[in-house]
Amino acid sequence: MGDQRRDLPGDRIDSGDEGGGLSELRRALVDELRSKGAIRTPEVEEAFLRVPRHLFVPQVPPERAYSDEAIPTKLCEGVPISSSSQPAIMALMLEQLDLRPGQRVLEIGAATGYNAALIAHIVGDAGEVTTVDIDEDLVEDARQHLSAAGLERVRVLRADGAHGYPEGAPFDRIILTVGTWDIAPAWVQQLEAGGRLVLPLQLGAAEISVAFERAGSLLRSVSVVGCGFMPLRGVLAVPERNLRLGPDADVILTLYSELPIAQGTIYEWLTSPSRDLPTGVLLRRRELDGLRVWMSVHSPGVCNLDARGRAADSGIIPCIYRATSGGSHCFACGLVAEDGLCLLMRSPETSDSPVGSSPAESAANELYVRHFGPGDAARDQLMELIAEWDAAGQPYIDALSITAYPQDEEPSTSDGEVIITRRSGRFAFSWS
Repeated sequence: MGDQRRDLPGDRIDSGDEGGGLSELRRALVDELRSKGAIRTPEVEEAFLRVPRHLFVPQVPPERAYSDEAIPTKLCEGVPISSSSQPAIMALMLEQLDLRPGQRVLEIGAATGYNAALIAHIVGDAGEVTTVDIDEDLVEDARQHLSAAGLERVRVLRADGAHGYPEGAPFDRIILTVGTWDIAPAWVQQLEAGGRLVLPLQLGAAEISVAFERAGSLLRSVSVVGCGFMPLRGVLAVPERNLRLGPDADVILTLYSELPIAQGTIYEWLTSPSRDLPTGVLLRRRELDGLRVWMSVHSPGVCNLDARGRAADSGIIPCIYRATSGGSHCFACGLVAEDGLCLLMRSPETSDSPVGSSPAESAANELYVRHFGPGDAARDQLMELIAEWDAAGQPYIDALSITAYPQDEEPSTSDGEVIITRRSGRFAFSWS
């Protein structure tokens, strides 16, 4: 793609860059996103070059504004509920959205307004961009940020995203920047035939960004990438359960079904002797994400554990992922049953060096599971899921195909498909 500049729609954006240093920071960020494969087209590249992220996160220094990291912007009881998303996943989702000049776009999850600004740059003055958020303070902040960037033409509204924006329909593109476990009927109804819907789909131990295209009453996936977002709030909120464990409440168990045992018992298991069991399966960082999706689709008992501070450093959970910033913070995932808990882990020889976030980490390691509790139900089920995934060729996320059906339409299933029922309809999952 090179560094050649083009006159694309939206070039009147005010960068707020008086000395030129901010342009260099943006250029460095774009180069990083290109090297990671997040930016793939000239249109998305140009948007990131022209739209000034520092105007949308004025509370942080410019160097951090142009780093490839998420920046929390609103907390509730110490937990982030809104942020400026990591630029890499923003770029990937904009590539999935496949924007064109002149299109009408609805964004659900305004946050700082930065993503709406990127969209507005690509669709240009002839396009229309509407972004909604559930909190009035976020809406007002987004309006101010967009105005500072010279993008008052972006419509920013307070609304529950589950309802979309019927007054502006139909839309050529709809994008969610919050995680959802379901597809609201309004999003399908407000999408043009052949239009594209991109959303982070919560599956349990994993989350994936899916680009769907509308085909009549159905939505069919055209691309899938891994992601991680704060959950949608409102009437279609993700029905996750976040249970704080231990005397300091610094270990959080997240699951999407009923907990089959008292949460105090879970903590007792975690602080009692455990067993590390080899699976005989070799995998890399990339394949681990594929396994998490496989587990989430095939079992309702999947769970995530999140340890922070001293708990993260204590080894109370096998830390298979570690946060790349923000202090001690590590994650694990697995299955919970009424008689035990079983978590994925790297081999004991490498468990002290958890997997990070870089896809360049390609060294294969044997997968183990750590077994807590007196019974074998969780262990047996997790071992079986791992063996089935391995026998299927360790399919990665990009091998996944998804069809979304409305509530009143029965899926036409084929061999190997898995059906998951949600409140508004059904998903059919298959792997190529």
